[in-house]
Amino acid sequence: MKNAQIRVVIADDQQLIRAGFRALLESVADIEVVAEAATGRQAVAQVSQHRPDVVLMDIRMPDGDGLWATEQIVKDAALSATHIVIVTTFELDEYVAHAIRAGASGFLVKDTEPTELIRAVHVVAAGDGLLSPGVTRRLLERMAANLVDSRDAASLEVLTEREREVLGLVGRGLTNAEIGVRLVLSPLTAKTHVSRIMTKLGARDRVQLVIIAFEAGLVSPGL
Repeated sequence: MKNAQIRVVIADDQQLIRAGFRALLESVADIEVVAEAATGRQAVAQVSQHRPDVVLMDIRMPDGDGLWATEQIVKDAALSATHIVIVTTFELDEYVAHAIRAGASGFLVKDTEPTELIRAVHVVAAGDGLLSPGVTRRLLERMAANLVDSRDAASLEVLTEREREVLGLVGRGLTNAEIGVRLVLSPLTAKTHVSRIMTKLGARDRVQLVIIAFEAGLVSPGL
């Protein structure tokens, strides 16, 4: 049986980068690039038209940058199944934390290895986030400085005690397998807990859970 295609939109103002990404991604059997965009407004229009699974979004583009485009896409309920990966020149681009809070599912640097770009598309399409523990720490440190409006821990009352425990570990950047080891659960059970938490809290993906865990005080920048 043929695997379902992962549909991708590439948004970058540099044609050479778009062409390179397209050639790489279309070399993989289960990935299809359905559109390209050179500006923020074009990105929003193409995503609205094609409703892809994944968007590779540059930050610095004319006519509405990647941050603006991310916000427009995320707030459109019809595009809730679309996941955005910010692709930036610098790992700690000053806009990355804002983009994550706006609803992006993670970020990559433009000089990432080709295999990592392909992996990123698969990971994000599956609903997971692209934040390693090290990146999570740096993101939280940046957010702690000036980006976060605190969330009342009472907002987590819908969660069970075990779900709060799982959320705290997600907030530290742990994978389902690592959470399973820590709590003596199978990876599948850990994944089920994470899925239920996302549903209860209205989170798009694991990256949003990291933000929620931090805002509610379950984790701190020092982890």
